Amino acid sequence: MVPRAEFESYYGRPVIKAPSWAARDIAGYFFLGGLAGAGSVLAAGAQLTGRTTTATAMKASSLAAISLSAAALVHDLGVPSRFPNMLRVLKPTSPMSVGSWLLAGYGPAAGAAAISAVTGRLPRAGALATATAAVLGPAVASYTAVLAADTAVPAWHGAHRELPYVFAASATAAASGMALVLGPASESGPARCAAVLAAGAEEAATRAAERRLGMVAETYRKGRAGTLLRTARVLTASGATTALLLGRRSRSAAVVGGLALLAGSACTRFGIFAAGVASAEDPKYTVVPQRADDPPDEG
Repeated sequence: MVPRAEFESYYGRPVIKAPSWAARDIAGYFFLGGLAGAGSVLAAGAQLTGRTTTATAMKASSLAAISLSAAALVHDLGVPSRFPNMLRVLKPTSPMSVGSWLLAGYGPAAGAAAISAVTGRLPRAGALATATAAVLGPAVASYTAVLAADTAVPAWHGAHRELPYVFAASATAAASGMALVLGPASESGPARCAAVLAAGAEEAATRAAERRLGMVAETYRKGRAGTLLRTARVLTASGATTALLLGRRSRSAAVVGGLALLAGSACTRFGIFAAGVASAEDPKYTVVPQRADDPPDEG
């Protein structure tokens, strides 16, 4: 019998290349895109239920968020022409290609919806743009999770089933927070309910991802990523609780809860990004799970 080999790496060097993306650009792109996409869904719901002040505010915030998200993406690409070049062909098997087309379709729709709402012009075209942005919004909010999970980064790829749900729930929490900050307290009922549901869904999806990751889940609990994700949990839970219990009666409490939800969502995206980098830099998170999946040697 030959003893099973212990983990080792060639001079301790990483097995895969860590992401070269800048955290400020790409984690910010993840957060802002999610805020925009989920915000368009809440804006459409507010419009349908007669909450016009909240609807207008959310349309404007979604336009601002998707604009900043696109700017962060282009800044990370380094050469602005790279983005339109990605629109030359649609490749359904490529999350980057599909995401580029999603942004190309969603951005103008969100812009038209916001401009119509703010100016009061072309209400029918504005309604169509609002509906289009709401339909594309969930995909815009979650496709970045598919993009990250499509890499070889252990902390992302290993959670490829749960990560889109984490991103979607986090985006909903952020959009609910924005609605609480910008909308009047009298129109905040749906946003408060969405915040509570999103906080619970995000926690459940994150726990499920950590269970699936096994030892790789250490990267979600240690170092910079661990600090950010623990902070995210506290901010999201406290923001949802504050909004639910106090947001209806107190405008200031609604704003505080909304800001906590926004900050918690941002911490979630930056924490997951940091966990991915940490898992790529340490070779054991690539090698050990693969060896655990290997069938035992027969003597």
